[in-house]
Amino acid sequence: MSSSRECATGDESRTVAVAVSRGLPVIDLALDGEPSSDRDRAETARAVGDACTEIGFLVVTGHGVPSRVINELRRQTGDFFRRSDEFKQSVAVEPGDPLMRGFGRGRTELLESFTVNRLGAPDAAKRCSSDVDEQLLLPNKWPDIAGFRQAYTEYCAAMEGLAGEIMRLFAVSLGLPGGWFDAAFGSHMSSLTANYYPRQGAAPEPGRMRKEAHRDWGTLTVLYQDETSRGLQVYGRDGQWADVPAVPGTFVINIGDLMARWTNDRWVSTVHRVVNPPAGLAHSARYSFAYFYQPSPGAVVSCIPTCRDADETSKFPPTRADAYFAAKRRREYIKESLVARRVAG
Repeated sequence: MSSSRECATGDESRTVAVAVSRGLPVIDLALDGEPSSDRDRAETARAVGDACTEIGFLVVTGHGVPSRVINELRRQTGDFFRRSDEFKQSVAVEPGDPLMRGFGRGRTELLESFTVNRLGAPDAAKRCSSDVDEQLLLPNKWPDIAGFRQAYTEYCAAMEGLAGEIMRLFAVSLGLPGGWFDAAFGSHMSSLTANYYPRQGAAPEPGRMRKEAHRDWGTLTVLYQDETSRGLQVYGRDGQWADVPAVPGTFVINIGDLMARWTNDRWVSTVHRVVNPPAGLAHSARYSFAYFYQPSPGAVVSCIPTCRDADETSKFPPTRADAYFAAKRRREYIKESLVARRVAG
């Protein structure tokens, strides 16, 4: 199914929602050309808001991220994951790190990962308030690969710019000033996770897949997925799993539980997963890069004024971002421990 919507500005017009692919809107952000008019921007914001209301997922083109930055990240990441297990373990996640910085491997899921966080930068403490948990400020772990750190740093900078633009579209779509969210992200604790799904020489054990069904915890996820193998699926309102297409030159955007909470559940955080490839593609490894744009640790998240009628109460009490994520991590740790025991037993 495909459709398009044009936004006319004087004698000119441009396609805002360029297509709908398997239920997901593909939206041109127009960030890689001339600045958009206010009318174009409002129409783009409306298309983004519609997607967040209906499914919480969309695909974006015209994002302005240079292909050079993406390609270098892919090259460096491939180099890292092809290294020996001993080499990768040299930058393994510390057990006490709440932000899971470094190399990790799924307990039951068929993937490896590498994560860096903005709070792991040397100057992070200067940007944060004095009451921030010191564990959040543990340094990032960098493998000894020439150019690796630079590639990740440049990609994170590009993602920070893109995510900030999307948050401004979020604000406009919610009837707020464009910079309404800016203060909450002044010392944001965003992370970048590279996911590596190894090729499968034999059929996986029953019940094991590349990434189990889950919802993202936070505000906004910007995902780049390679085009060599399928796997990402979203769970639609019709009760069916739908494939997310890997459209060349695009990013997949989705909101998480915290953004749904911010909007009083006007917007939806959708369950998604990564399934094992069909036999014909089992020989192919899969890479994806998820940038999780999260508020500052001390940011207080409460119901957005425009997401509640005058006689309507907020569904959720205000919460600090760091406390919210700490509670999410505790619940996840308990769940993973129970699963690991069941698998071992």
